[in-house]
Amino acid sequence: METRFRILLLIPVFVLGMTGCGLFGGKKKPPPLGAEVEAPPTQAADEPVINPEVQRRTIKVPRIKNEDFEFGGYVGILSIEDFGTSSVYGAKFTYHISEDLFLQGTYGQAKGDTTSYERLAGGARVLTDAQRKYTYYALNVGWDALPGEIFIGKGHAYNTSFYLTAGMGFTDFGGDNRFTANGGMGFRILFNRWVAANFDFRDYLFDIDLTGPKKVAHNLEGSLGLSVYF
Repeated sequence: METRFRILLLIPVFVLGMTGCGLFGGKKKPPPLGAEVEAPPTQAADEPVINPEVQRRTIKVPRIKNEDFEFGGYVGILSIEDFGTSSVYGAKFTYHISEDLFLQGTYGQAKGDTTSYERLAGGARVLTDAQRKYTYYALNVGWDALPGEIFIGKGHAYNTSFYLTAGMGFTDFGGDNRFTANGGMGFRILFNRWVAANFDFRDYLFDIDLTGPKKVAHNLEGSLGLSVYF
């Protein structure tokens, strides 16, 4: 009797178990014999998922190529220590080693004024007119430290560069040819492939003893130049 009672209790449990297997994750029935089976889609390994069509355009940026030469002239103001301020003019020849480094040769002329002593002493003169002629030569190394752009008006952008420069040369002044060191900075604007404007500030230093004990004279120059590339 007890065995029959247990069998009666197991029958509902067995039926519920079979029903649950069919409802939850039961095996998928195989297709009928002879039916066509659809193959999963395949994709070539080298075929991109998206094939964009982008129309590219060529942009020409005016930059200084390696081994470019530059020649130009400049005008400005030169403060000759103890001999007043004079207008200065000259020429520069530049060889661009790379887009960042350049070598530059400079030639300039100015004229020294009378000193305060000469003005106070009346007719006393420290230098003759020929000796007041100020001529200098310099060979400099330059570094384009901060290249950039400047925008003028709407739709006009020009390449620029802030550069540092230093060098040495000679200055013919006061009846003597004096060894001269110089250093300074400048700002360049490239208007196109072959024309540029340069704003320069430099300090030319040499020993002088024309107005007293020997000292190092600082001769400050500011100039504006225009140059062409070839």
